[in-house]
Amino acid sequence: MNNEKGSLGYLIFISLITTIGGFLFGFDTTIASGAIGFIKSQFGLDANWEGWVVSSALFGCIGGAAIAGPLTDKLGRKMVLFLAAVFMTISCIWCMFPNTPSELVVARIIGGLGVGITSMAAPVYISEITPARLRGTIVSFYQLSITFGILCAFFVNTIVLYCAGDKAGIVTETRGSLFNWLFVSELWRGMLGTEAIPAILFLVMLLIIPESPRWLAEKGFADKALNILIRINGRTEGQKEMSDINDIIKQQTGGIGQIFEPMFRRPLMICILLPMFAHLSGIAAVMYFAPKILAEAGLSLKGAFGTAITIGLINFVFTFLAIWKIDKFGRRPLLLGGISGAFLSLLTVGILFHLNITYKYLVIVPILFYIACFAFSFGPGVWVVISEVFPTRTRGIAVGLGAFALWVTAWGVSQTLPWLIEHIGAGNTFLIYAFLTAPALWFVYIIIPETKGKTLEQIEQHWIGLASKSKIKKKELENV
Repeated sequence: MNNEKGSLGYLIFISLITTIGGFLFGFDTTIASGAIGFIKSQFGLDANWEGWVVSSALFGCIGGAAIAGPLTDKLGRKMVLFLAAVFMTISCIWCMFPNTPSELVVARIIGGLGVGITSMAAPVYISEITPARLRGTIVSFYQLSITFGILCAFFVNTIVLYCAGDKAGIVTETRGSLFNWLFVSELWRGMLGTEAIPAILFLVMLLIIPESPRWLAEKGFADKALNILIRINGRTEGQKEMSDINDIIKQQTGGIGQIFEPMFRRPLMICILLPMFAHLSGIAAVMYFAPKILAEAGLSLKGAFGTAITIGLINFVFTFLAIWKIDKFGRRPLLLGGISGAFLSLLTVGILFHLNITYKYLVIVPILFYIACFAFSFGPGVWVVISEVFPTRTRGIAVGLGAFALWVTAWGVSQTLPWLIEHIGAGNTFLIYAFLTAPALWFVYIIIPETKGKTLEQIEQHWIGLASKSKIKKKELENV
């Protein structure tokens, strides 16, 4: 190991382990899109129960995000990620064997707890181990892994469906072999259970990653923190970064209440509203109910599943493009361009459905364009920005609030989608999502600063500087 130059390979290795949590996030929240039709048929679910089975995982995510912030600040980023992996492993095994919809809902809530915790802890961990020049790219690995999980879930659903053939979902009095039960007659069990493999891998691999150096420094373990920084950045850069961290720690006062101080009002607004805007655009609805939406456009079941794979592939490819360019172009340009395209796409889909112009390819193209726009803007941008804007001492709780806001919004969107399509139609539903997306453009343009190339400590100093200028200006006005 060359401590003078550091090890980019080591940084990528531990980041990739952490992003398995993102893969599980994407896989878990998408696999139900293929299974729900068979679950609905077997248990005779109405629209409300259909939405609840799918969104129950999101309900768990809300709880996970709510507890993740305080836990990561108290126990450390690594320990909380391990706890999340335990929840997800238990859930995906239980999801194969429920006897009632209620049992399935409980199992998915437990998995949601793990996903919610991971959605907060993983971006924070990655942002705290990564040098400023690479942070946008490396943190975006997390979003890339989410999209890869989504893509794999679509593939798994389609492969299981095709392998089951004409007997797919035909429940008989005798179960037959375990394989036939899980992957043919009640194939939704096998679909949901395939998550067990990456969940167990995540659980095991977390044992070998280090704790966040910034969290260690905050808790008084300066020597351990320095060793990790040197291994990643090299001796010179590692010591410089450690010095910056120590300087910021000396300036910090207070605890959790610090996030409500005047200087952090704008970062707090960013942490809460940016994730909400992302999911008010309807991405959860499009991903979780992709086959259902595409069926509304006239595709057959297998055709809808095949096109869902295309959705997952485009999501993955354009997230990769965002990773490539986010540290070159910056956060704001990607967000503004992508949100504009997402708004126009949703508006187009809504108008096409509203006018009953549902020729399948006319509807599919703007949906795919929407996915592409979301993938290179909101997708990675949310996690990169909210993991940067708060100081180490309160970053966990602040990002936890952001993740909580995200999952509450995602749950509300996915819970209401079946009801909206059934009662007001797909056209009006997409128009609602379009008009909920429009304010995000103003928010990004006015509120969010560019953080490209800045260390976490420099970003914190930015907020401190703005607060100082505000105080000076206020005193000047009082003296007039």
